[in-house]
Amino acid sequence: MKRFYITAAIPYVNAKPHLGHVLEWFQADTIAQYHRSLGTPVSFACGSDENSLKNVQAAEKAGKAPQAWLDEYAVIFEDAFKFFGISLTHFRRGSDQTHHWPGVQELWKLCAALKPGETESDIYQKEYTGLYCVGCESYYTTEELIDGKCPEHLTVPETITEKNYFFRLSKYQSQIRELIISDKLYIVSEQFKNEMLGFIDQGLEDFSVSRSTARGRGVGVPVPDDESQVMYVWFDALAIYLTAVGFGTDAELFAQNWPADVHVIGKGINRFHSVYWIGMLISAGLATPASISVHGYITADGQKMSKSLGNVIDPFAVVEKYGLEPIRYYLLRYIPSHADGDFSYEKFRDAYTADLSNGIGNLCSRVAKLCEKNAVNTPVLPIEYTPGVAKALEELEVSEALALVMSMVSQTDQYLSEQMPWKKEGAEQAEILREAVQNIRVIAYQLQPFMPETAATILKHFNQEQISALSPLFPRLVE
Repeated sequence: MKRFYITAAIPYVNAKPHLGHVLEWFQADTIAQYHRSLGTPVSFACGSDENSLKNVQAAEKAGKAPQAWLDEYAVIFEDAFKFFGISLTHFRRGSDQTHHWPGVQELWKLCAALKPGETESDIYQKEYTGLYCVGCESYYTTEELIDGKCPEHLTVPETITEKNYFFRLSKYQSQIRELIISDKLYIVSEQFKNEMLGFIDQGLEDFSVSRSTARGRGVGVPVPDDESQVMYVWFDALAIYLTAVGFGTDAELFAQNWPADVHVIGKGINRFHSVYWIGMLISAGLATPASISVHGYITADGQKMSKSLGNVIDPFAVVEKYGLEPIRYYLLRYIPSHADGDFSYEKFRDAYTADLSNGIGNLCSRVAKLCEKNAVNTPVLPIEYTPGVAKALEELEVSEALALVMSMVSQTDQYLSEQMPWKKEGAEQAEILREAVQNIRVIAYQLQPFMPETAATILKHFNQEQISALSPLFPRLVE
């Protein structure tokens, strides 16, 4: 049976997880939780990109050996998934020589193998001079720079001359373009789809897939039959999506999971996933993923987060202060799934008070108290996802789906205000409260992918025929 397979981007482990990581993990986890709630077996994978110059430079700056640094920070990321309640099933490290390296080298061999009727390999060697951004782990052309700087990191790239292996991406331009246009590779949203088509239409260039062992400082997966070279970060890191589910080591596990149903990524690495990765998979004769969900960036009080500005939001600190699910709620509801969004403590506190404390929390408390006071009998009825919420989640529109759920809270509040069960008696009152209870059950059912613990608490309490009073789900904030 094919499992639903979703991935989050493979982060560099050169620093601790930031709020953008957590946003992405929450989005991916919501989609995973949704499919699990439908009874579908789910695999959810991530890992650690450990074979990059970023990591080597961070280790050197800290005065540590690269492997010692990688071991320390990989554990930090593994622990972070647990801290943020992410239901990961597979975590694959880039330095795992037992479970990762065999699969990466197998991918290389498949790409390098001569295709029927062809005389040139898709992987070839040449000397190259280019403008290299360590932050992106990517070469740029002069035309792609903004005022001579990397458009992503706003740093001046290094001029590097090396003899490396290259992947013949240009060969697959028309095939990649057709996959995107036809939505066989479904890129969400339309803006990011069009950006990739525009990038392709400029003409795809072959890209480097290795670096010298010396430049890699001894870190990296050796190129098959050439130990003077190690694989370049993107060829290596993207392959974690394959090796996490058994590629190169467990054929049965791989067959159950691949192709991936969804890659959840940030917009800064869209071309590597929607173009480079797709070309590599086509070359290797492997199926391509079904969809790529691209999110934007988070600003703080309308400004880019920066240590120099002192506005960096520590996701661990805000969760410890306000709780996991309130932070999860804000990021999923108020950071658009496929655009940039803003976080501020003021906006968060306003959302907490309006939506959680005075919204779903107050609704549940009011109805539970009325049911207990009037000994209302509330039979438990079957529930499923509403068509609107299901459609939005299937289309990877997480923030839109959660907005629909919260509109049900407002509708139920309005229903109670109009019907005023506290002024009614007997059968008329009981009928109004039964309707409100059923609405709450429906709301809680829809909330399962977004706020699993809150949903479970509400369903447990309201899935009884005799409902008692309920402690506040979201106590008022005291600053």
